[in-house]
Amino acid sequence: MPRLRVVALGAKLPAWAEEACAEYVKRMPRGYEVERRRAKPGRFAAPKQSRLVALDERGEAMTTEEFAGLLKGETTFLVGGPEGLDESVKKDAALLLRLSSMTLPHALAQVVLIEQIYRAATLLTGHPYHRA
Repeated sequence: MPRLRVVALGAKLPAWAEEACAEYVKRMPRGYEVERRRAKPGRFAAPKQSRLVALDERGEAMTTEEFAGLLKGETTFLVGGPEGLDESVKKDAALLLRLSSMTLPHALAQVVLIEQIYRAATLLTGHPYHRA
């Protein structure tokens, strides 16, 4: 079973974003669980066995099908706060991932990321949610 973590740096999400994220996590197909955590900027360390994927507007763009390949094994997705991510964290990441070429508010980025995890998981399990 893939171990997936979404770690968000900074403040608590507004209610609308928390509700959306919780809904997608609740819908995850069997065998997919997403652990969500908050961390203080500068105090984050990914487990050594986990592949670290940091979100950055200058990162690599992926299709949903390509993104689905990240859901194998143990992966930690890191979402920066309003100030973004420290350069040292970006250097430690196995991959810098771009959700959009535009800058997204960190709350919206979390919703988009978790929806894409859900979409990729449904693609991998043959669920009809993802339609190419």
